[in-house]
Amino acid sequence: MAKKIFRFGVHPAVAMVQKCIAELKEKTGRSLEEWQAFIKKNGPATEEARRAWLKGDLGLGTNYAGWIAARSVGKGEDETPEGYLKAAGQYVETMFSGKKEGLRPIYEALMELSYSIAKDVKACPCTTMVPIYRNHVIAQIKPTTNTRVDFGFALKDTKATRRLIDTGGFEKKDRISHRIGITSVKEIDAEVKKWLKKAYDMDG
Repeated sequence: MAKKIFRFGVHPAVAMVQKCIAELKEKTGRSLEEWQAFIKKNGPATEEARRAWLKGDLGLGTNYAGWIAARSVGKGEDETPEGYLKAAGQYVETMFSGKKEGLRPIYEALMELSYSIAKDVKACPCTTMVPIYRNHVIAQIKPTTNTRVDFGFALKDTKATRRLIDTGGFEKKDRISHRIGITSVKEIDAEVKKWLKKAYDMDG
């Protein structure tokens, strides 16, 4: 059976990275290109050593040091909108391959369900899960084991049920607070749709 191809939205983290790039010279005294040239001429050879050098010797914050060091060794191709959208499809292919390939029909059915909720829903794959967004994350598709996909929901302090498991996320201030484990497409029923719609409405 042919794999279904879905449209993806650009992950919000990409916009944050682009903002950091735009503000880099103002915040650190050098643009990204200037940092790359400076590191190539003066810095250590490895990413780890460069990160420590940028933070310890040059006084950059942990996030800037780590990010600039990663960029200096060729990482970060997925940090532009175009690069991210190219990588997103591969994230999904890798996620649902090998021993987890059999979970792909569940992923596809959950994607179809998510996009059926409303036109402003978008999916933004990461390397280990597929978050579903309205304004914020409202749900996530995660192949947790070789036989089960966990469909997580942002439901705050909603009371758990027999199927709807409280993950403890609300107390930890995580967006995803509940999940339903799904082992077959037939388990994606009206109850699953009800919780997804509630998560969507709560993010209005």
